[in-house]
Amino acid sequence: MFYPTAHKDKLTAAINNNSKLTAYIVDRLKEAISIYDVWIQKIEEITNDEDLNQDQKVKRLVNELNIYKNYVEIDLIFDSEDDFLYRQKGQMKLDNSIIEEFLPRLVHPNIIGEFDRDNIIVGPTKSLSNVHFRSDITGVYTGGGLIGKEKDQDFAVSKKLFLKASHKEDYSNSIEIKTQLSFIAAECKTNLDKTMFQEACATAADLKKLVLGSKYFLVCEWLDMKPIDTSVTDIDSVLVLRKSKRMSSDLRKNFSTVDGRKKYRDSYISKINENPIDYDVIMKIVLAFREMVASQSINEKEVLFRGYF
Repeated sequence: MFYPTAHKDKLTAAINNNSKLTAYIVDRLKEAISIYDVWIQKIEEITNDEDLNQDQKVKRLVNELNIYKNYVEIDLIFDSEDDFLYRQKGQMKLDNSIIEEFLPRLVHPNIIGEFDRDNIIVGPTKSLSNVHFRSDITGVYTGGGLIGKEKDQDFAVSKKLFLKASHKEDYSNSIEIKTQLSFIAAECKTNLDKTMFQEACATAADLKKLVLGSKYFLVCEWLDMKPIDTSVTDIDSVLVLRKSKRMSSDLRKNFSTVDGRKKYRDSYISKINENPIDYDVIMKIVLAFREMVASQSINEKEVLFRGYF
């Protein structure tokens, strides 16, 4: 199975496509790519370690995720002697793309069980969110005016989908759409506020109408809003990876300069270290993957043995 490199792509793009970078920053980014390569190697070694059971592998992977993420957020960005990386965090997405690259690595037979991997695509994608027909009785629209609306997903487990529509039985004068269909999708945020939550509610509703039985998760590191009951929405779960609220704006405002980051470094480090990405929260989405695999392999003999399905 191919695993996307959303985070590495951001590191590489930052080096190649930004004329504003000083030699100092470029050197730090190149060093980050080397450390990234070591992180990926560790992920693969843990995933394939036959001495560990599935849950033990997830725990080790989350530990390595925290180590690498701390390096990027603290050593690379926060401790930089240049303000550029910190001030451009939102645009460059060097830190929040790490989760987008990590989640696909959990969709592995050694972690969620064997499954049919043919045509399965994992990672950031653009997938189908709605289908409708722009047509009328005159039939002037090719293929009934089939229109497919797509939505960018930070993470998805999906398959390619090919649609073809025509008013003719032989499919002459037809229209075709090539897209992807998501069965599990997640929006990944660093800080979750109410506006982001409302947007995710709409996205989840579209997905659930299109794919019955699909799952939608809203994943964030820090909560920046009051919790809302997800049972009244189409979101399956909001996962707060660090189990903590966002640092106050009164403290964050000091981080935009080198001097400010040095002065308030202890407060920042304490916030990160006291609230690591939590294994139990990551397991919520791993269990959703395993449920997806279990639904693939259901058979009559097992159902009759259990007495339910």
